Amino acid sequence: MSKFSHINKKGNPKMVTISDKKITKRTAIAKATMFLGKTLISHFTNEELMTKKGPVFQTAIIAGIQGVKKTSELIPMCHPLLINGIDIDINVIDSENIEVLCEVVIEGKTGVEMEALTGVNITCLTIYDMCKSSSQEMVIKEVKLLKKTGGKSDIING
Repeated sequence: MSKFSHINKKGNPKMVTISDKKITKRTAIAKATMFLGKTLISHFTNEELMTKKGPVFQTAIIAGIQGVKKTSELIPMCHPLLINGIDIDINVIDSENIEVLCEVVIEGKTGVEMEALTGVNITCLTIYDMCKSSSQEMVIKEVKLLKKTGGKSDIING
């Protein structure tokens, strides 16, 4: 098994030291797919659903942005980062499913994969929260990192 970067020589958790790393532009794109079902999607107008709580997608995007900014407060070994940009997009992909994409950009010494993954999860959870009174069929089906650039190695997962 490879050595874990967040474990010290005694086997205890640690936060990785990034002080010797170079500042580079770093990006990450994460994707989630979510089953909403035909009934719920049939209520959408212009790819948005209005509820008593407000516009679902717009509210979820704002929540996802907040989630990205708070990642280091939620995940113990993540460094607090000065985020340069966040772009979250939600698309209806068929009569039952949506996809959420979150791109995060920084100029820094560590990557933003966890921030992008947090962004798509919080976006989906907000959609779930806003629609749960109408449907309990919703399923967050897949969350994955699509792309990471700017560190030691780039990753492109399609």
